[in-house]
Amino acid sequence: MIRPLLISAGLLAALSACGEPTPVTSDGDAVQQRAVEAQTARRRTGAEIQERMLHRQVQASYVCEGGDRLTVDFDNPREMATVRNSFGEAFDLHMERAETGIWYRAGGNELRGQGTTAVWTVRDRETVDCRAVD
Repeated sequence: MIRPLLISAGLLAALSACGEPTPVTSDGDAVQQRAVEAQTARRRTGAEIQERMLHRQVQASYVCEGGDRLTVDFDNPREMATVRNSFGEAFDLHMERAETGIWYRAGGNELRGQGTTAVWTVRDRETVDCRAVD
């Protein structure tokens, strides 16, 4: 014997509303609704973020010991970085395989780093420690 499925009016209303936004009754509710929607938006995985980084150019700024400031343009598709210092000098470096962090070098110049710290070496000058800034 087949029994008919009885669905309550509340459950039917809930099922029919799936995928539709919840009605907003005040400004506070609107803010909360946007927050919920933002949190449930598709989150990127680490692999997706890494893939995006490998195929684009990124710029970073560093402040080094002695007050020198470096601007670094990382050209990931070309596996290069261009380092510009406060004196207007520019250095094109090639990416090297690093166990962790970054490593770029060419012609006695080298930029190595991990996280927010880096070490900048220019041929015939002392090595300086640097820290990434906004």
